[in-house]
Amino acid sequence: MTRRFLYSVILAVGFAGVLTRAQQPEQPPLTFRVEANFVEVDAFVSDAAGKPVTDLKAGDFQLLEDGKPQMVSAFSFVNIPITRAERPLFSPTAIEPDVDTNVGMDGRIYLFVIDDLHIDLTRGPRVKEALHRFFERSFGANDLAAVVFTGGRSQDGQEFTNNARLLLAAVDKTFGRKLRSPTLERLDQYNRQQQAGTRNAGDPVNDPLAFERVQNARNMLQSVQKLADFMAGLHGRRKAMVLVSEGIDYDIYDLFGNSGSASLVVDSTREAIASATRANVSIYAIDPRGLQVAGSDLIESSGGVTDDPNLGLGIQSAMNELRLSQDSLRELADETGGFAAVNRNNVDEAFDRIVQESSSYYVLGYVPANDRRDGRFRKIDLRVTRPGVMVRARRGYVAARGRAAAAAKASNDPGADALKAAVESPLPSTGIPMRLFAAPYKGMPPNAAVTLAVELNVDALKFTQKNGTYNDALTLVTFVTDDSGKTRVNEKASVDLTLMPQTLARARERGFRVTTAVNLPPGRYQLRMSAADAAGVAGSVARTLVVPDFYKQPLTMSGVTLLSASGLLAPTARVKDDPVGTLLMRPPTTAREFARDDQLMLFAEVYENQAGGQPHMIDISTEVRAEGGQVVFRNSETRSSTDLQGGRGGYGYTAQIPLKDVAPGLYVVHVEGKRRDGNIPAVAREVQIRIQ
Repeated sequence: MTRRFLYSVILAVGFAGVLTRAQQPEQPPLTFRVEANFVEVDAFVSDAAGKPVTDLKAGDFQLLEDGKPQMVSAFSFVNIPITRAERPLFSPTAIEPDVDTNVGMDGRIYLFVIDDLHIDLTRGPRVKEALHRFFERSFGANDLAAVVFTGGRSQDGQEFTNNARLLLAAVDKTFGRKLRSPTLERLDQYNRQQQAGTRNAGDPVNDPLAFERVQNARNMLQSVQKLADFMAGLHGRRKAMVLVSEGIDYDIYDLFGNSGSASLVVDSTREAIASATRANVSIYAIDPRGLQVAGSDLIESSGGVTDDPNLGLGIQSAMNELRLSQDSLRELADETGGFAAVNRNNVDEAFDRIVQESSSYYVLGYVPANDRRDGRFRKIDLRVTRPGVMVRARRGYVAARGRAAAAAKASNDPGADALKAAVESPLPSTGIPMRLFAAPYKGMPPNAAVTLAVELNVDALKFTQKNGTYNDALTLVTFVTDDSGKTRVNEKASVDLTLMPQTLARARERGFRVTTAVNLPPGRYQLRMSAADAAGVAGSVARTLVVPDFYKQPLTMSGVTLLSASGLLAPTARVKDDPVGTLLMRPPTTAREFARDDQLMLFAEVYENQAGGQPHMIDISTEVRAEGGQVVFRNSETRSSTDLQGGRGGYGYTAQIPLKDVAPGLYVVHVEGKRRDGNIPAVAREVQIRIQ
């Protein structure tokens, strides 16, 4: 289980940290009310040709629970297009954005659970190839996805992001760890006993790995359960859990032969399904084995094959093993409103179907007449009165058990409540539209100093007027975790907003900016900035941040920070001194669209770590490349290694980029540093901008 993904955000409730003061979108398709007994059902409706039916109204549906009609109190149709990331024509792939936002993230939600505990080592490449095709063909710029491994490799997973490169980097770490077939293990044991003459007639042949199979099965199922619980707080969206697995290689029906261990697996299966149905998570099971021929694995046996019916070995045993593993996938999928893609070689068709069902669907909500917390299954029957259509929805849900948790006491601080909810949300919160920029620079060894800038749309804030000023109070939380789930930064800051009318007007036009900084050693981190005002309006934005090792590589480059003349007009609160703001005495901008009457400046640093050696020259350059690849601006500077006096250090670099002669369109700012002697590879960073 990826603790970083599952727990780190949830554990951020304490907000222990630094308190400082400074004087200075779109919503998801639905927002359903959150009640303990409120039930959501999302349904895919198709015609005879399998195409989505998109014009149904609430009155076209009939919803029954345990055979009794229910009153639908919330209804909406969700239709999500697949948007593509904007990219220049000269680049084969989109330029990765250096600014993250919580605006426009209203696409599909995919949670990829790669069950490495039940994927054979030889089929790992097939999993990677299939998921590469999915992210390259079917993943939209407005979609969010996460990758989790059931084997517990938290450092290899990826939290929710719309960055396909990061998701594919996680996918590429797939490493199948499935145990050898139970039939093969028992058959080899049987043959060894026969050859050694230690076998007595009628003795059972036990699976030596039975205990480990139980543990692996329970780990997988508990991962599914916990991930479903984690997604329960997200409402009004279809939540697709894509379980890539070969199924449980354990006979859960042989209660006596397995010494009762099967009951543990059965219980874990029930709990996983119960959590998924309560959270309205649809499980789509993808079996990477493709079309299977029963008994094909028996060629691995070290001896002969026996079909003694009293032993349960041979072809029949292999057939049962395959059937049971596929049944475990069907059970999880069928009970949660998904489907299981088993015994098929073309998994692309299964992914296309998942995309279709996650793109056009209806969401209905109701408060069930039966509010007993008895832990029993409640059957849902969703019908459409229009003839000739088919409805796919989950079959029901498992009611909660036991006494309901005591209702939280009403808070006198709506801002604190909203901030807590934003920090704990599985996905970015959109109440306050936000943009986040983060760039690492060399700091005190071994750390990097990361400059942070977040810009907020103040139209979402609830200002009050008093004595000719507009007043509100912002509380911000900067929360950073590393790959192991360890909290590295957890800082809280308060910003009092007392704005004159003209300042508020500038904030509405340019945004309100907050700058701060964090110190981090080299590594990969999940950075989350959350903000809430006194009235309880909140937002959050996240970024996966990679901090290079500026002290070991022979030549490295910091992040590239953009500053603009128009950006100086945005009201700014400085929570902590950041490297760029302190050095240049002006704050970074998170804007990536600029008018032609604006002027840009960029700042970067190039670092060398080879003390001594022959003196050499360093060329640092900037090119602004148009969509077709032509260079419309070029700037370069040359530095000498003698400036470092034989030691290690860095070269600061700035470039002024006038825009008055640049035609409107898409551009890429390419910054590069290289040694003239050619002994060390050049370093470069790119930022995509648009000129209006």
